Amino acid sequence: MGLSEKLADYIIDTDYEDLPKEVVEFTKLCIIDYFSSAIAGASQYPVQKIDELVKELGGTPQASLITGGETSVTHAALLNGAASHIMEQDDIHKASIIHAATVVIPSALAVAEWKNLSGKDVIESIVIGYEVCYRIGEAVTPSHYYYWHNTATCGTFGAAAAAAKLLGLDKKQIIHALGSAGTQAAGLWEFIEDGAMSKQLHPGKAAMNGVISALLGEKNFTGASQILEGKRGFFEAMSEEYTLSNVTERLGEEFKILENSFKVHASCRHTHHVMDLMIDLAKERHIRLEDVESIRVKTYQVAIDITDNPEPDTIYASKFSMQFCTALSLLKGKGSVDTFNEDALWDKTVRALMQRIEVSVDEDIQNHYPGKWGAIAEVNLTSGERVQKEIDFPKGDPENKLSVDEILEKFRSLTTDLTENEQHVLSTNLLQLENAESIEPLFEFAKVK
Repeated sequence: MGLSEKLADYIIDTDYEDLPKEVVEFTKLCIIDYFSSAIAGASQYPVQKIDELVKELGGTPQASLITGGETSVTHAALLNGAASHIMEQDDIHKASIIHAATVVIPSALAVAEWKNLSGKDVIESIVIGYEVCYRIGEAVTPSHYYYWHNTATCGTFGAAAAAAKLLGLDKKQIIHALGSAGTQAAGLWEFIEDGAMSKQLHPGKAAMNGVISALLGEKNFTGASQILEGKRGFFEAMSEEYTLSNVTERLGEEFKILENSFKVHASCRHTHHVMDLMIDLAKERHIRLEDVESIRVKTYQVAIDITDNPEPDTIYASKFSMQFCTALSLLKGKGSVDTFNEDALWDKTVRALMQRIEVSVDEDIQNHYPGKWGAIAEVNLTSGERVQKEIDFPKGDPENKLSVDEILEKFRSLTTDLTENEQHVLSTNLLQLENAESIEPLFEFAKVK
C-alpha cells in the first residue's frame, strides 16, 4: 500500500467523535491564533496587493476575505493564507518546520463556508490537515528546508487533506488530490536574500493549490498515486535524505497538532530562543549598551543559515537577523509587533550592540535539532562579569506552553483594528466553535469593511 493510500485511509477514517477533548480545545486555540495573525496582516502592503489582484480577477462569491467582501473559494484561500504569514506571529511545528495555520486553516475555512459546514467539520478537517503536512515535513526535514520553504511545499498536502475531508472525497479521489498537491508543491527560500514578498505568496498559494487539488479530485481528475515516494516524486526530487516511516508511524494513534508551537515574538522563530533569554536578562537587571563587552549566541546550523544577518536594512530583514533580535530584546525588553519599527531598526544603541554579537553553531544543540530549538547566550559585561543563559524550548512550545489567557491576550493585541465587541464576539465564537452549525458568523467583522 502506497503512502498516499495510507493517508487517504486516515483522512476517511478520522471523525470528530474520535478526537479527544484536549485535541478539540487545542485546535480551537490554533484557529484563534490564526485569526490573530490574519487580521493583523490584512492591512499590510503585500496583502493589499493580493487583495487588488483577487478583486481584479473576480469570482463567484463563495467565501469571505479577511480584507472584506467575498470571492471564490480558491481566491479566499489564497488571500487569507497570505494575510496570516506576514506578521511573523503564526504558529510553528519544530520537527517539520511548518507554519500549518497559514495553509491548512484558510483552506478549511473557505471550503467550509462555501459548503455551509459546521464548526465540528472545520475542527476535524484542521486536525487532519495538520497531521498530514507535519508528517510529510518530518519525513524530509532537515535537508528539504535548505532550499524549500516547508510551509509552502509540505503545507500544500495539508491544505489538500483538509479540503478533501470537507468535500467528502472517496479514497481514490483523495489519492488523486494528494498527487495534484504534490506536483504543485513549491516555494524557494531565495526570497530571504532580498526580503521579497514571495514569503506571503507561499502559504497563500499552498492553501489555494490544496483547495484546487481537492476540487479536481472530486471531479476524478487523476494525480500521481505515489507522489511522495515515487522515483520522480516529492521525496526524491526535493530532499537529500528522507524517512518514509515518519509519514505513517503511529498514524491515527496520535495527534501531531498537539506538538504545535505558538509564537510570542514578531520575528523568525529561529530567533525566539535567544530573545527569550535576553528578555529574561533585561527583567533581572537593567543592561545598557555601555555595560556589554560582547555577546556570543550559540545555536543550531539552520538558525544561522536563516538569521545570520549583521546588517539588516528593512524592518522585514530585521526580523530575520539574529544580531538585531538579540540586541533589540535585551535593550527594549520585548519583541512584540510594535517593537519592530523604523526607529528601532536604525537605533544607534541597537546597531552598536549588534556589532558586539557573535553567532555560532553549538555541536550539542545541533545534535538535538529539530527536536529542540535551543540556544546558549554568553553575555560578557564590561565589569568583568560573565552571564550565561540556556534554553531548549522557546516560550510557546508545548514544553514551555502559553496559557489560554496568554493566547487570548495575543489575539487582542493583534486585532486592534476590531472593536472590543468584535474581538469579544469572534473569540467567543471560536472558543465555542464545536457548537456552530455554520461558520459564516466568524467573518461578520469583515463584512462591514
